[in-house]
Amino acid sequence: MARDSQAALVALNRFGFGARGGASGDLINAATDPRGFVKAELARPNGVLLEAPGLQSTPQLGQAVFAYQDQVKQAREAAKETAKETAKAAAPAETPPQAPADQKPALRRNLSLNTAATEIAGQMADAKPAEAPARPETMQPNAATPPAAKPAPQPLNVIQKTFRAEALARLQRATLVECGFAERLVVFWSNHFCISASKGELARIWAGAFEREAIRPHVLGRFADMLKAVEQHPAMLFFLDNQQSLGPDSRAGQNRKRGLNENLAREIMELHTLGVGGGYTQDDVTSLARIITGWTFAGRQGQLGTPGSFVFNTNAHQPGPQVLLGKTYEPAGLAQGEAALADIARHPSTANFIATKLVRHFVADDPPPVLVARLRDVFVKTDGDLRALATALVDADEAWKAPLTKMRSPYDFVVASGRLLARVPEDPGAYLNNLNLLGQPLWSPAGPNGFPDTSAAWAAPEGMKLRLDIAAQMGARLGPNIDPLDLLEFAAADAASIETRRTIERAESRQQALALLLMSPEMQRR
Repeated sequence: MARDSQAALVALNRFGFGARGGASGDLINAATDPRGFVKAELARPNGVLLEAPGLQSTPQLGQAVFAYQDQVKQAREAAKETAKETAKAAAPAETPPQAPADQKPALRRNLSLNTAATEIAGQMADAKPAEAPARPETMQPNAATPPAAKPAPQPLNVIQKTFRAEALARLQRATLVECGFAERLVVFWSNHFCISASKGELARIWAGAFEREAIRPHVLGRFADMLKAVEQHPAMLFFLDNQQSLGPDSRAGQNRKRGLNENLAREIMELHTLGVGGGYTQDDVTSLARIITGWTFAGRQGQLGTPGSFVFNTNAHQPGPQVLLGKTYEPAGLAQGEAALADIARHPSTANFIATKLVRHFVADDPPPVLVARLRDVFVKTDGDLRALATALVDADEAWKAPLTKMRSPYDFVVASGRLLARVPEDPGAYLNNLNLLGQPLWSPAGPNGFPDTSAAWAAPEGMKLRLDIAAQMGARLGPNIDPLDLLEFAAADAASIETRRTIERAESRQQALALLLMSPEMQRR
């Protein structure tokens, strides 16, 4: 069978994470049967699931956070008591002369300085729970701090350890897989149904588990099942504050001043299913918010269930029937919300919205209408079968004929670089640093709409300069031991442009040549 290097490049870059270096032979294997090479990952049972030693379930991680927070609280209280005892011991034995009335407040402030400092530190820790885990992965030079004044490195807490372990497992999987199509689908759906690890300690420790539990099992299953798993996952409920939503007429709503929170309901309709202009109104948002009241997770006391697990709180649920998108849903507790989600998943607007986003992600910033319509029809006819949807995408001629003009996202870029350099990550630090630097911190988009999915978002001059800096660092570190022309053969072979080949050949050093290769269209575009 004839080999097609250009089609192999499309298979690996458009649908996967690029070719691996070393002796993988990815480009050769893809060139023999490009479409079959991509679709092979869809046929592997449980190939999308991710299991690694030490990765725990959401309830286990929730309990770990609660225990950690209790330890922090106890340590803070112990420090306060120590400060009080120290201040008491340092006080003079005799009663000092009475100060004038106008000096007494200042005197009391001076005597309690240590205690106040301890309290302020505790308040700051409570106010910014996500800051501490983020610091080791953020490249923030601090030239103003003299070396001797820098604090000693602190051991990672359970939240940092978990986040890094989850990140490492994801990065290793993306680096080692043959093509990466299934992993690219995971990234797509995880960004579609995104949470942000910057929301707080629970969100940060749950970010990886959310993807493992709510996204991966359904990437090649049914959209309705993924939708239900996502909206009932504690990470999503916490991220969009549904645990704070109380039905106005529920028992809890009547006893407390808090009421309905529409965050989750709005994002379900606007970002997860129907899309803007999908045919819903504000009244529908309010109705859905009422329908999913009571969807929450058990807290640290475990009064409703295992701490950190999804539970339905009847006392917080809005009683009575609700009208949503013209259909009346009778009161049925948890089943009322599940029925509503199942219907929204099958709505024609959902099919069109999902098809459009999928084509935009994999093919072109301006999705070809014919291809969108074809995928929309597959979604409707198969009742949201995502394996069938992915297969139809790979089978579409439009997906192979469109030029490779989409800019790789920062995540795609750092993974593709690691694959080509045959570097299986043993520590996620460098990857996380680079993602932070390039504006795509792992599992931490700025809002519920996720990271942007167009070239314009990632091709800005400042972003490209930062990529060049990272490529230069890789070149300086690894270039002396690597022949960049050999790597170009792994990456693109005779599909590489004459310009790229000449640029690498004319480089002043191997280090410079490697940096230029990593910045070439063959590595930056998909």
